[in-house]
Amino acid sequence: MAINQLSVFVENKPGKLLDIVKALADANVNIRAMSIADTKDFGILRLIVSDTDKAKEILSSDCVVTVTPVIAAEMSDKAGSLASILEDFAFEGVNIEYMYAFTASTELGAYVVLRVDDNDAAERVLKSKGIAVLDGVSI
Repeated sequence: MAINQLSVFVENKPGKLLDIVKALADANVNIRAMSIADTKDFGILRLIVSDTDKAKEILSSDCVVTVTPVIAAEMSDKAGSLASILEDFAFEGVNIEYMYAFTASTELGAYVVLRVDDNDAAERVLKSKGIAVLDGVSI
């Protein structure tokens, strides 16, 4: 099952990222995973949070925010785990647009967040290999 990720377009200026993180903290929204890619003038902050709707509402007042369904696939913390997932996707023709990884509590382990061209196909591949994915409830 896909989970929702926020993509926030942030001005590349001192304090802008702090403003976003503080606004979420003040609203008691927990950041579960994050990634930022920058250019000279702006960055794209990608977030998995505990309350997507609340975070979007808060951040939309100052930033452009979009919600994107992504896959968070469980992987073991050993060499070759990610390569195995990518190999399965390549074999099945699932294209990866971008990805980033995060670790959760000991019970949840490590995950890779994948933005792919076909979430349903990606989920079928992962399921056929016995690889667990997070859903919105488990984050």
